[in-house]
Amino acid sequence: MIELRGLTKHYGQTVAVSDLSFTVRPGQVTGFLGPNGAGKSTTMRMILGLDTPTAGTALIDGKPYHELDKPLTKVGALLDAKWVHPNRSARSHLRWLAASNDIPASRVEEVLRLVGLSEVAGKNAGGFSLGMSQRLGLAGALLGDPDVLLFDEPVNGLDPEGILWIRRFMQRLAAEGRTVLVSSHLLSEMAQTAEHLVVIGRGRLIADTTTKDFIERASEQSVRVRSPQLDQLRSLLTSNGMTVREDGADPDGRQALVVAGVTSDAVGKLAGANDITLFELSPQRASLEEAFMRMTGGAVQYHGAGAGYDDVMGGAL
Repeated sequence: MIELRGLTKHYGQTVAVSDLSFTVRPGQVTGFLGPNGAGKSTTMRMILGLDTPTAGTALIDGKPYHELDKPLTKVGALLDAKWVHPNRSARSHLRWLAASNDIPASRVEEVLRLVGLSEVAGKNAGGFSLGMSQRLGLAGALLGDPDVLLFDEPVNGLDPEGILWIRRFMQRLAAEGRTVLVSSHLLSEMAQTAEHLVVIGRGRLIADTTTKDFIERASEQSVRVRSPQLDQLRSLLTSNGMTVREDGADPDGRQALVVAGVTSDAVGKLAGANDITLFELSPQRASLEEAFMRMTGGAVQYHGAGAGYDDVMGGAL
């Protein structure tokens, strides 16, 4: 388990992280999200003892990182996939890590097989693609068979097959009862990977909740409806005080309406009472991207001209 209590980090006059408190529990993948400059990477570095907090604590199973005996057997991390000597082979790199924490050399071959690098284990890491480097970083994180794992942008450089493999891999690790914290700017991927979300902005906590609840909190309740009597339905809905907008045609040319601020039950009962046939009646929810933008809009630190979603997502301090 990872516990943060009042974690704060100042760089001169810049506040990177401010009084941040949350707990990452075992048995589920926890997504760590925030706009550019939110403080995600700084927070992860403080958890791993790479940066010293100005105030507060970051504990792993009740201890700060520097108090852990043989830390690779307690916590594994992938923060920078290219943090490998370029002239050292993948196998040699892992053997060096293993020796530093008294991990048996046989474990090196196990993790190489686990991440699919056995065939290239003798090649220099400097020649690896970013995707292969990510796999090597995962192997290093898993080397000590730790119960706590931190991943920063683990799907960088991976093709769709690789992204799916990483997603299932992290979910399997969590299902084994491990604590898994993963930071990513690919929100559509996080929606499919993480059961729980911790969202920060400008170094402060914005949300600590399930992925489902986060999306629901940021979503306007609405209903999409299709009918062969669309004009009659529109008039009926508006005359009953409902807000209606056109949803445009789907790929098959079928027109639909979206009714805001109501349940599907309310629309269905009204249509049924007036003998209007419905072909579709479906509640609508925002995507994780839409929910994220609504919840963090006031916490975006760096805006470009005409900044949109791609402009505000990315790395952090």
